[in-house]
Amino acid sequence: MNKKGRMLTIGQFASLHGINKKTLMWYDEIGLFKPAAINPENGYRYYNYYQSPVLETILLLRELDVSIQEIQLFMKNRSAKKLKCLLDEKIADLDRSLMHMQAVRNTICGHRQNMETLLTIDLSKISIVTKEARCLVTVDINKDTSFEKEVELITEKTSKYQLGRLHDASYGSMISVASLLSGRFDDYSRLFIEIPSLVQSKELHIQPAGQYLRAFHKGAWEEMPQRYQSILDYAQKEGLALSGYSYEKGINETVIDQIEDYIVQIEIPVVPRACLKNAFREMCFTLGG
Repeated sequence: MNKKGRMLTIGQFASLHGINKKTLMWYDEIGLFKPAAINPENGYRYYNYYQSPVLETILLLRELDVSIQEIQLFMKNRSAKKLKCLLDEKIADLDRSLMHMQAVRNTICGHRQNMETLLTIDLSKISIVTKEARCLVTVDINKDTSFEKEVELITEKTSKYQLGRLHDASYGSMISVASLLSGRFDDYSRLFIEIPSLVQSKELHIQPAGQYLRAFHKGAWEEMPQRYQSILDYAQKEGLALSGYSYEKGINETVIDQIEDYIVQIEIPVVPRACLKNAFREMCFTLGG
């Protein structure tokens, strides 16, 4: 095959790489990527097949949002070390983007699940569900904490964990089972923020995996104690032991106009009967020994 046979026209070379030939013309004009030869009679550009890896490197860097200026600097003095550094930076950027997109997906899935729940729930029903463990950011409060202070605490935490927008997380409140059993239905001790991108660490609250009693409350906040009392009555009737905290969160804020339509989802960990039996046996053994 002669030299001319090894050359490709600008159209052929552009098609080979899935780009517009105007892109190749522009790269030539700015000195980024020049043709192997130019016909002196008509000015037609010709490219050598062996230029393909160089062009593909440029196209890859452009796809990774590397600026033309950065690519020009790299192309003037290409080396494996410099390309590795460039790619290391872009891999780190991609990892951050993937984490963000996964967090967004998790958030959207959470909202979708809320809407699906709204379409199917019986508000009067109390059920048992199985949940996976969740990592929660929490802030301590008490019944004397003002709304303004709660907003300040939430803002501080969301800033610490670099939460871009409020809709990137879900929010709720926590009240201990001990308080509920004592009839202190207004003794809320924490607010929580669930940020999908968080990983487990010592400073986070871990909502444990396992079975949960799930119920709903719709209407005035002042009626929440009556709902909790019905939940406690149900648990006693069914022989269920509740533990830890009750986790409350609104599930329909995005589709209501008045607070009277607000629906709170309530979830409380249930201690498995097997654990209760084992605990009872251990207690009997200790007393007997």
